[in-house]
Amino acid sequence: MTTEPGSVALAAGDWAVTIDPARGASVTRLVFAGQDLLADEPAFWMIPWANRLDGGRLGQHRLPVNRPQDGTAIHGLSRDRPWQVAAQAPDSATLAQEVDAAPYRYAARLGVAVTEDAFTIDLAIINTGAEAMSFGAGWHPWFRRPPGTRLMFRATHRCRHDARTLPVAADLIHGFSGGEEAFLGLDTHFTGWDGMARIAWPGLALTLEATGALATNLQVYAPRDRPVLCVEPCSHLPDAPNRPDLADLGPMRRLAPGEILTGRIILSAECSHLP
Repeated sequence: MTTEPGSVALAAGDWAVTIDPARGASVTRLVFAGQDLLADEPAFWMIPWANRLDGGRLGQHRLPVNRPQDGTAIHGLSRDRPWQVAAQAPDSATLAQEVDAAPYRYAARLGVAVTEDAFTIDLAIINTGAEAMSFGAGWHPWFRRPPGTRLMFRATHRCRHDARTLPVAADLIHGFSGGEEAFLGLDTHFTGWDGMARIAWPGLALTLEATGALATNLQVYAPRDRPVLCVEPCSHLPDAPNRPDLADLGPMRRLAPGEILTGRIILSAECSHLP
């Protein structure tokens, strides 16, 4: 597998992973048994918040609105900043990032590893600022979506949203299971997620397991005009600080100086037939 200069390539068993530190530590290639699991978009990190903040509002603070068409600050600060490779081996690596962008100051650390059984990512974020701040995180993979793709997970609530996909209400559900008839066109948030999701493609099934801060909320994005399926573990509800009636379904976590937010994602896969 060829890689871009400066990228981190890991391999073990049937897994091969490429990470680009210069592009926010995004996963640019994810392969199992010779099959690409990602579409052409990199899987990036959303830190120190996930999804959108209306008007960039975070309490008394105002964050840069980087999605002017809907007036929101989207997907945090880390994805637009480089990470440093602190350690690397053939099957594992550690990446680190320090961000000083008022009102946020934080250090983030990623431990990534592949084994014969799984690809694992461990995330830690520490508030290095002088004041307590609300923090959150999420991972935004762009999985491919060939005909016959199915998605299954358990959650307690499905959010209704406005035209900007900001949540306005939540309905009780018993989980989610279906193909394109169920998910096509979604840009929808689910709460009360149990941390497990399964994507089934013809001949291949992927299980995503999240723990820690990343195991409570899930965003699903399946645009009609692109063959992608984003299944995004998140620590909080979109725009949680500005949605007091819904924030209990997924609040951001207020970290005192020196406090840490952690989460883990484990991807495992199985083929019904190998290429």
